[in-house]
Amino acid sequence: QVQLVESGGGLVQPGGSLRLSCVASESIYRMGWYRQVPGKQRELVATITSDGVPNYAHSIQGRFTISRDNTKNTVYLQMNNLKPGDTAVYLCYGEDHFGAYIRPYWGQGTLVTVSS
Repeated sequence: QVQLVESGGGLVQPGGSLRLSCVASESIYRMGWYRQVPGKQRELVATITSDGVPNYAHSIQGRFTISRDNTKNTVYLQMNNLKPGDTAVYLCYGEDHFGAYIRPYWGQGTLVTVSS
């Protein structure tokens, strides 16, 4: 079972920046981030493949940047110009493909709070 461990969440003022990290216990094809607010559906933030191809949610384009270091099985999310609406639990996501079957993996989550 692949394990994902996040770090880097915390409290930041509006307009500030944070960088999230997620380390996987082994190499995974696609890694990324989702976020969830209590009472709302989990939503995609960004993912990136092992080839370096990113995919971003429209709501964060231009403010967040996803990257990964395959040598460390680690994905990063640089979040700039944070807004109160970005407050959520950010969950690391991993995905492997076995033919037509997609196996998802989830981290425990790290809380990001944007508030003055």
